[in-house]
Amino acid sequence: MIERLKHHWPVRSRREFFTSAGSGLAGLALSSMMAEAAPRKGDLLAAHAPHHVAKAKSIIFLFMEGGPSHIDLFDPKPKLKELHGQPMPASYGKLITAMGTANNSIMASQREFKQHGQSGLWVSDWYPHIAKHADELAVLRSCWANGLNHVGSVCQMNTGDILAGRPSLGAWTTYGLGTANRNLPSFVVMQDDKEPLGGTKNWSAGFLPATYQGTQFRTGDTPILNLKPAGGSTSDQQLSKLSYLKQLNARFGEGKTEDSDLDARVRSFELAYEMQAAGPEAVDLTKESEATKKLYGMDDPATLNYGRNCLQARRLVERGVRFVELYCGSGSGWDAHQNIEANHAKWCRASDKPIAGLLTDLKARGLLDETLIVWGGEFGRTPFNEKGDGRDHNPWGFTMFFAGAGIKPGQAVGTTDEIGLRAVERPAHVHDIHATMLHLLGMDHIQLTYMHNGRAERPTIVGGSVIKELLA
Repeated sequence: MIERLKHHWPVRSRREFFTSAGSGLAGLALSSMMAEAAPRKGDLLAAHAPHHVAKAKSIIFLFMEGGPSHIDLFDPKPKLKELHGQPMPASYGKLITAMGTANNSIMASQREFKQHGQSGLWVSDWYPHIAKHADELAVLRSCWANGLNHVGSVCQMNTGDILAGRPSLGAWTTYGLGTANRNLPSFVVMQDDKEPLGGTKNWSAGFLPATYQGTQFRTGDTPILNLKPAGGSTSDQQLSKLSYLKQLNARFGEGKTEDSDLDARVRSFELAYEMQAAGPEAVDLTKESEATKKLYGMDDPATLNYGRNCLQARRLVERGVRFVELYCGSGSGWDAHQNIEANHAKWCRASDKPIAGLLTDLKARGLLDETLIVWGGEFGRTPFNEKGDGRDHNPWGFTMFFAGAGIKPGQAVGTTDEIGLRAVERPAHVHDIHATMLHLLGMDHIQLTYMHNGRAERPTIVGGSVIKELLA
């Protein structure tokens, strides 16, 4: 019998055996990855366990839109004073030609830099209140990005790509962790002036189900419209309407399972109903003391708008909102192609006291240990002048700072070159920054995947690594 079976056994070498065995294991691994990346069904906002122990429960992203000048705020460059008025060094020839800035000369910073706190972090006189928190900050001086213009660069800092269409980091956060408060949005966006360049694409869910997109709060005393039920409408009547709408939408949605917009609309109705109970209390700043409002600068017209938003952000993370993005200078306010002194003086004043107040308030309430604060724009600004007294866009080397949950405070990480144009030591791409933010929330950016067009997509596309130097 055995002799007869031998004729049917394939003759295989030792190498072929291990190759096929390895392919089988690879297939199992691929199947597992695809299963993890498969779109979730059922309750899309259900809470999910993180990949590892999280340091942060929430993120507040302080987005200085337009590109704040790192060499006038956190990255002093004495060499600029030595070279002031001179042409750009010949070593930057290709870049100068590409940008068409051959006639633009080196421009020194007019700011006064001092070291602050026990850490000795350098901060300019444009940020005197934030400087008092130097020992709580980790300043990353070697950021870099791919975009040259505002729309693409703002998009990349939010979604990882200069081209619109990918999910924003806040949407990935909600997808990965679910919601921590059924009565409030998990991802909230606030602006202080005009609409950010690129608009809603910056907080879009991209190819994720639309229910993960950010919720924009309005500027002013009424961030959420229509919180109060229509006159004479009872809770039972509203629930009855919601139930009827759900039935109609379910019937309409049959055979349209790939259209997540309809499901998101239904869920938004349900969330709106829940927010009629929780929303008014969450956004009611009259419950805050006058001392707290003053701490955020709400007693000064120059700091009122951003101060109100920062205080609102504290109230939201206090209530379980996972991701809050606060635009300062929304609509590219920090874009200082000319007269950078007047431009940055305005926006530094608008943001300095509110941000310092936020750090103080979070720390006093024991929330800073569980909230990650991220400050920065889409890029920095050049060491050479534009239009005589302004600075151009600089994606090759710029600064962001971090504070709070899981961050090693009182340090500067990475460097730019001697004139502040390029990141040279510990360069950190946007993907690295996103990977680090997700890591502190307990998520591995490589494992956080979603199957789209036959590919397991992730927040950092095909790049990114955690910036371990920032971590406590």
